[in-house]
Amino acid sequence: MMEREENLLLKYNLQFFAKDGPGGEKTEEPTAKKLEDARKEGQVAKSKEIANAFGILALFVILKVYLGTMGTRFIALFSAVYNQLPDVTKMYNGDLPVAALQTIIRGMMVQLIIIVAPVFLVGFLVAFVCDVAQVKWKPTGKPLQPKFSKLNPIKGFGRIFSSNSLMELLKSALKLILIGYMVYSYLKGRVDQIYLLYGISLKQAIGLIGEIVVDLGIRIAAVYMVIALLDFAYQKWKFKEDMKMTKQEVKDEYKNQEGDPQVKSKQKQRMREASMRRMMQQLPEADVVITNPTHYAVAIKYDPDKYDAPYVLAKGENYLAQRIKDVAREHDIEIVENKPLARMLYANVEIGELIPPELYQAVAEVLAFVYHLKGKV
Repeated sequence: MMEREENLLLKYNLQFFAKDGPGGEKTEEPTAKKLEDARKEGQVAKSKEIANAFGILALFVILKVYLGTMGTRFIALFSAVYNQLPDVTKMYNGDLPVAALQTIIRGMMVQLIIIVAPVFLVGFLVAFVCDVAQVKWKPTGKPLQPKFSKLNPIKGFGRIFSSNSLMELLKSALKLILIGYMVYSYLKGRVDQIYLLYGISLKQAIGLIGEIVVDLGIRIAAVYMVIALLDFAYQKWKFKEDMKMTKQEVKDEYKNQEGDPQVKSKQKQRMREASMRRMMQQLPEADVVITNPTHYAVAIKYDPDKYDAPYVLAKGENYLAQRIKDVAREHDIEIVENKPLARMLYANVEIGELIPPELYQAVAEVLAFVYHLKGKV
C-alpha cells in the first residue's frame, strides 16, 4: 500500500504557484537597461490628455486675442470675392465659366488657410512641446511597425476588458460629466445675451458668438487640464508598476549584460592559466630568484638594452613559489634568500613592472652578488 502511495507523488515547481508565474512577484525596481529598451519600443510614461488640454487652451487663448483680426479679415476676403464676381462676369459677356469660378474659389481657400494658419500652428507647437516635456526628444518608429500579435482575437478581447480600458472609460465619463456641467452652467448664465442674437446686426452677432465660444473654450480647457494632470500622475505610477521586474528577471538581465558568473569564472581561470604558462616560459631568462625562502619567490631580470631598471619576470607564493624555485634550479638560476625584499617585491610589484626606485639599492646589491658569483663582473 505504501509503495502505491509513493508512486502517486508528483514533482512540481513552487514558482508556478507564485504571483505572476515563474520568477515570482514583480517587486524589483526597473533597471536602466529595461527602461532604455522600453523607450526604444515607444513605451513611456506619457499622458495624451496633457497635450490635448494645453493645445485646447492655447487654441482658445489665441482665438481670444486674434479673433477680432481674423473676423475682420474674413469679412474683407468675402467682400473682395463678391465684388470681384461682377467684373469677372462682364469679362465673359454675362456668363461665369466653371474654370473662372474654380480659380476664384482656389484663391479664396488659400487666403482662408493663411488667415487660420496661426491658430493651428500654435496648437501644434504647444502639443509638440508638451510631448517633449513629458518624455524628452528621442523619436522612434517602433510603435508604427506592424505587429501580428495585435491581430490575435483572444488578446484583442483581453485588451477590451482590461484594467486599462476600464480606466479609459472612467476617464471619458469624468470628462463628459465635468465638461457637460461646466458648459450648462456657463450657457445658463448667458441665456439673455443669446436671445439678443435675433435683434442685432450680423457683425455684432458674430462678435458675441465668438466671445461666448472662446470663453467657453477656455473654461473647457481649464477643466480638461485638471483631468490631464491627474491622468499624468496616474500614467507615471502605472508605467513604474508595469516596468517592475521579478528577482529572476533582474538576475537574467545581469547575466545577459555581464555574462554568466560561472562562465566568467572559467574565463578568468583560463586567462590565469595562460598567464601562468607565459610566466613559466619566460622564467629561464631570469637573472635571480629572490625567496622568503618558503612562502614567496620573485624572479628578477635586468636588461639594460630594454629597460633602465630591473623588472619582475615571475612571482608566486607557496606551491607556485616552489615551482619557480624548481625551474630556477633546472636552468642554473641563482636563488637568493632575502625575506624582507621578497615580501616587498611580491606585495608591491606586478609581473612585467619595473622595480620601484625605493628598492633599487636592495635589488642592485642582490644582482651584483649574483653577477660576481657567475663571473660577470
